[in-house]
Amino acid sequence: MIKAAFFDIDGTLLSFKTKQMPQSARDAIAKLQAKGIKCVVATGRQLGVMEKLPVGNIPFDGYLTLNGQMMHDREKNLIMGVPLSGKVKEFLIDRFNDHTYPAMIVEEREVYVNYISDHVEAVSRWLGSENPKVRAYEGAEIYQVNAYLRPEEECFLDPIREDAILTRWHFGGMDVIGKGGGKVVGIRKYLERNGILQEETIAFGDAENDMEMIAFAGIGVAMGNAKDSVKACADYVTADVDDDGIAKALQHFGLIE
Repeated sequence: MIKAAFFDIDGTLLSFKTKQMPQSARDAIAKLQAKGIKCVVATGRQLGVMEKLPVGNIPFDGYLTLNGQMMHDREKNLIMGVPLSGKVKEFLIDRFNDHTYPAMIVEEREVYVNYISDHVEAVSRWLGSENPKVRAYEGAEIYQVNAYLRPEEECFLDPIREDAILTRWHFGGMDVIGKGGGKVVGIRKYLERNGILQEETIAFGDAENDMEMIAFAGIGVAMGNAKDSVKACADYVTADVDDDGIAKALQHFGLIE
């Protein structure tokens, strides 16, 4: 019996084409909650940014943000946070300050970049969001850094590759969090807090930072628009986000009608 469903946002609940959430996905989440199944966001996004998206008005039962680095309850109270520290934090702050490449610092409530380039603007358009604000780092806890690096530029992060988790969410960018983090870490804590077993979960995703979550869940679902590597670790591949993929998968498993 499924007791909790975990949803990535970009490319899973939110369409890259329309920048909207299909009505079928909204209805599906409402049906799950009506049956007592907890619906939880598991995203690389920060809570404040997520609230401005078309999914922001959905009353989820929990929020695992910044790739599991932070957990908020249904009322959006902070339950758990794992900030960057040590060598990884120092390295990323140095690169942020010397403008080696565009980078976004993500704090509990603040999100900002060191500078805006044409590349940053292109990624923002693809995400359907405004350019982040430009600001200097002032010493607050950092939970994630989004590096605006193309695949051939990943070498900039080689000095911390062994000490951090690097996951790509777009051709032009990737998330950097501390070792020992990730969406599964957040999911485990959520399950422990709510008395739910691993086999009683279903998870939906489309990108590299969803692979571990999809493999971990009792039922792991890859969207039709997911990369082949993501589909390979899934129990089931559903239709594209724009083709009612969420609803169709839940119907396939008999979780909704």
